[in-house]
Amino acid sequence: MKGNPALAATQEPAWIRRLIIGISVGFVGLFVLVPLLAVFGEALRNGLAAYAHALVDPAALAAIKLTFFTAAISVPLNLVFGVAASWAIARFRFPGRSVLITLIDLPLAVSPVIAGMVFVLLFGKHGLVGPWLAGHGVQVIFALPGIVLATTFVTFPFVARELIPLMEAQGHEEEEAAIVLGASGWQTFVKVTLPKIKWGLMYGVVLCTARAMGEFGAVSVVSGHIRGRTNTLPLHVEILYNEYEYQAAFAVASLLVVLALASLIARRLIARRVETT
Repeated sequence: MKGNPALAATQEPAWIRRLIIGISVGFVGLFVLVPLLAVFGEALRNGLAAYAHALVDPAALAAIKLTFFTAAISVPLNLVFGVAASWAIARFRFPGRSVLITLIDLPLAVSPVIAGMVFVLLFGKHGLVGPWLAGHGVQVIFALPGIVLATTFVTFPFVARELIPLMEAQGHEEEEAAIVLGASGWQTFVKVTLPKIKWGLMYGVVLCTARAMGEFGAVSVVSGHIRGRTNTLPLHVEILYNEYEYQAAFAVASLLVVLALASLIARRLIARRVETT
């Protein structure tokens, strides 16, 4: 065989490469691009005025506000938990470490609907602690606290899952050197650990934010679908679609698409920055 045998062994005929690329592009076009174009096409079917009217409707504005407010609470909570859990898992060996790792992955294995039902069983009117909370004037289910709890639960693996392998791969020699030189634990974290994990942390926050804004299953169970009060953007889209207001439903859905695309762009920019550092 002429040429480099190792190189030849990793090369495929041109027709196979073109076939694989064509299948990949066709799959993405059919299952990603076509639905996206359909969303925007239906959203703008009646013109820009109808599109804008659907977005400034009071119920839509309330859903937008609730979606961002929920994300603004759940994402920082997951940020704190993700950093703390990653630090503990990557830096220490302790009883229950494997259990903690398993629990972090639990929301990825459990259906969001099941997670919502669990919160109803715990905090609902006939739940374990629901009657006691109601007696003290605290409402969790069918209110903002339930939505935040459900969103936080389904999104808390994202930050931790990005940081754990990163921190394990980086090791802890630099932190140990800083402590030996007299730095406190907080100074070590801020000056040494945080700069090393900042891009992975931002990557996890972007994923967590995208999932928080798009969560449907768990929030649907605990929200009660109260229009203008407990409906997030995905739930508002469902209500509009069930009421045969298709253009308005797709208009609001297009906003979710824009948020998702912005998250993907941010994710790609962060990944590129990580590759160049």
